[in-house]
Amino acid sequence: MIVRPLVAALLVVAGHSMTFNELDTPALLVDVDVLEGNVERVVGACRRHGVNWRPHIKAHKSVDIARKLIAHGAIGITCAKLGEAEVMAAAGIGGIVIANQIVGPIKIGRLVQLLATADPIVCVDDAGNVEALAAAVGAAGRRLGVLIEVDTGMHRAGVEAARVPDLARKIAAHPELRFAGLLTWEAHTVTIADPAAKAAAVKAAVSQLTASADACRAIGLDPEIVSCGGTGTFPHSIEQPGITEVQVGGAIFCDKLYRDVYHVDLPFALSLLTTVTSRPTPTRIIVDAGKKAMSGDVALPEPIGLPPVASIRLSAEHTTIELAAPSATPRVGDQLAFVVGYSDTTIHLHEEIVAVRNGAVIDRWPVSARGRIK
Repeated sequence: MIVRPLVAALLVVAGHSMTFNELDTPALLVDVDVLEGNVERVVGACRRHGVNWRPHIKAHKSVDIARKLIAHGAIGITCAKLGEAEVMAAAGIGGIVIANQIVGPIKIGRLVQLLATADPIVCVDDAGNVEALAAAVGAAGRRLGVLIEVDTGMHRAGVEAARVPDLARKIAAHPELRFAGLLTWEAHTVTIADPAAKAAAVKAAVSQLTASADACRAIGLDPEIVSCGGTGTFPHSIEQPGITEVQVGGAIFCDKLYRDVYHVDLPFALSLLTTVTSRPTPTRIIVDAGKKAMSGDVALPEPIGLPPVASIRLSAEHTTIELAAPSATPRVGDQLAFVVGYSDTTIHLHEEIVAVRNGAVIDRWPVSARGRIK
């Protein structure tokens, strides 16, 4: 999308009319209509299959977006980091699952403090960590919900399915802990292009999770939560029998990684607005945003509305676009939008997300948990 100063759409910010090019760049934009459409598609799929939605917030890190998702039907949120959970809880967001292990006295101490005002649920895959959590939570007179992370083929964190009942017994032996259920992320299936093959791979992975849940029930421990499913496995994960909720998060935006690598059929809601700062040759375009404004680690951003592009190169503060053939446009001073490569590693670079609906800026949403990586 090339936006020229003289033909820019009219925007309104806090009652002040402004042209589109008056937005300082780089600016991260979200089309709220597209976002809401993506949300409704996820919510609709969940409802059809009787599955709850607890979306991951690691992509947006925004209290405003978390509230919007809950208003549209999410039962809570999934966080990657304790720091994210602290920010969300402080804003009154409930139903928090931290989909990682909280390990060591510093983080466990922070978790105990969080329990004074919120009721987060955390993941474990180690008996020693279970003991440490029980001791700290018990000393504070609190009780903590715990999920067992199950390795269903990703081979990152998590216990093998056969070890789940034993770890569940260890959790249940501590009155300070509440065995809340099981969680997995079947990420090893996301790049499979053939829909039937992908569906089969997701089913095989998630069946290990649901079999683990059955094994827990067989020893008298009923998992309230049986959680799986990210954007890369949507909608196959939602269809699996025996799960209670999914963590699908990035689907609200979609991006080049999800579309081109993970084969997710959703429209793009997120874009980065830049300004053309230099046209050194008829084929070269330089804009005022590089790696510090949009990531290219797993998928390159894509400029919108240009003639065929030969190459794109991101440096720290610039992006260099080489066109396949000479072109007089865009000109210096024109604005150029990009579909982001990967929302998770783009949004955290920004302080705010500019919410746009029907060509008008309707809000600015702070990236509330920006920098909360601890």
